[in-house]
Amino acid sequence: MATIYDVAKVANVSPKTVSRVLNGDAPVGEKTRKAVQAAIKQLGYVPSIAARAMRSNKSGLVGLITGAISLSPQQTDTAGLPDLFIVQGIQKALEASGKTLLISDTGGRMDRVPGLMRTFEEHRVEGIIYVAEHHKKVALPPMMTDTKLVLANCYDDRGTPAVLPNDYEGQKMLVQALIAKGHHRIAYISLNETLDATRLRTAGYCDALQDAGLGVDPALIIPADLDSSDIDAEVQLLWDAIDRVLKLADRPTVICFGNDRMAMRAYGILRSRGISLPDELSVAGYDNHRLITESLYPTLTSVELPYAAMGVRAAQILAALIRGEDAPSNEPLLVSGPLHWGNSVLTRPTPITQLSSLGRNTR
Repeated sequence: MATIYDVAKVANVSPKTVSRVLNGDAPVGEKTRKAVQAAIKQLGYVPSIAARAMRSNKSGLVGLITGAISLSPQQTDTAGLPDLFIVQGIQKALEASGKTLLISDTGGRMDRVPGLMRTFEEHRVEGIIYVAEHHKKVALPPMMTDTKLVLANCYDDRGTPAVLPNDYEGQKMLVQALIAKGHHRIAYISLNETLDATRLRTAGYCDALQDAGLGVDPALIIPADLDSSDIDAEVQLLWDAIDRVLKLADRPTVICFGNDRMAMRAYGILRSRGISLPDELSVAGYDNHRLITESLYPTLTSVELPYAAMGVRAAQILAALIRGEDAPSNEPLLVSGPLHWGNSVLTRPTPITQLSSLGRNTR
């Protein structure tokens, strides 16, 4: 196997010059550079990353721990979109940094995470990003070295740098937009109450209504999701939740669903009851899962769950930490996504107020 000394001999330069060409850390004449590159190609020389890391104390490696690759279809009902989109965002952001990303999948087993973290540390990665399958709190073991750690789609009690979706603002923005379209009776059929996303989105829903002076009707807030993969039970819960809001004396004019998959199931349930969408009832989802939102008829209005952007932000934070910069904040970085309008929401007519000699009439 060729060595740096063999390359130096063929190129008729010093080993130090070869090192400068390889590392790009010092100026080298163009003629000399081309001679070294020709010698490398001729000898089939492959630089030793391990040796370079020993000298510079920088491996150029970043570890990523995720369950995205082995994520089952059932789990995505909770997660919304596969966290593979976070992984893709991380990859794109690291391409420009010159770092090499090493990906390890948990196989859906949290008990594997400590061992994977330790393995990455043994391989002298400069940083690790842990990606959770949905917005939640985690308790990872402390790092054994000075390796940097960033959390994506999750957070912990230690204040580890983290990136999260802004679930509160997303739901609040959606409800504010629905109110602007003339909807004052807005139901929210949510995901499991134990999820952080549900707690935050419900708060956003309530605040948007209260800010508009509409008040919050508890009868319009119904969870219809289980912390399990029992699809039959979830469909039954969804049917019951829809049935309950439709039987209210003052029915809602629009229903917000916990995610797009739930909204997709609701389309079938509502049509089986003879309800025309959106003429009789408007529908909105969450995630902007385009395979769903763009294939449904009418197309589904939905809030973007910004997984790709979260991945980019997590990679940017890690790169800054590796450069020796401080974390941007002690609080998790919240990433927002836009509202995508489909045809599933009807704009309701604004009441017309007329003045007459007898007083004010509204119709």
